[in-house]
Amino acid sequence: MPRVTHFEIYTDEPEAVRPFYETVFGWKFQKFEGGPIEYWLVTTGDDKEPGINGGLTRPREGQSPGTINTVAVESLDQTMKKIEQRGGKICVPKMAIPKSAGSLTRKIPLATSSESSNQTLMQSN
Repeated sequence: MPRVTHFEIYTDEPEAVRPFYETVFGWKFQKFEGGPIEYWLVTTGDDKEPGINGGLTRPREGQSPGTINTVAVESLDQTMKKIEQRGGKICVPKMAIPKSAGSLTRKIPLATSSESSNQTLMQSN
């Protein structure tokens, strides 16, 4: 069963919101160098504890601030087909992401319906 494996917080002012998450939740931030966008890796706790880690970045052009979850799937192509068959919309085409950001290889945001939030899918090689 596909599960949420990562989250991304999109904000116009990443430097301004970091202290909130650091102080309230104790999250750790590490700037990811060498990527195509300004991006911070977020560690939310010890890997031995339940939970997931994420990222912090600025919204892309036309994107609103908010949070998007990443769902791991076995096949992007098959999942994209199911999404469209159920009336969902693929908002951004498949793309490669840096290997050093983790084991993710491709991801796509999608909207499952007009009443739902955007989600991201990822498929590992």
